[in-house]
Amino acid sequence: MADILDQAVAALRRMPAADRESMAQAILPVTQGSPTLDIEPDHLPFVLEGLAQLDRGEFTEGDPEDLISAAFRRHLR
Repeated sequence: MADILDQAVAALRRMPAADRESMAQAILPVTQGSPTLDIEPDHLPFVLEGLAQLDRGEFTEGDPEDLISAAFRRHLR
């Protein structure tokens, strides 16, 4: 497990500062036992489908760091 954590921390450290800040804002509430998941009702079917894809082992191809950075830039403006 530590290996995955080390990889995640290393990936975060390579991200641009603004993206690291966004990730920290998303991660800290979870680590403190109070995750905030404010999902718009219209978005819920898409979130559930994404989770189902993860359960089936279906992943997006591409550099994970680029995909995460793009997602946070798009959704945390």
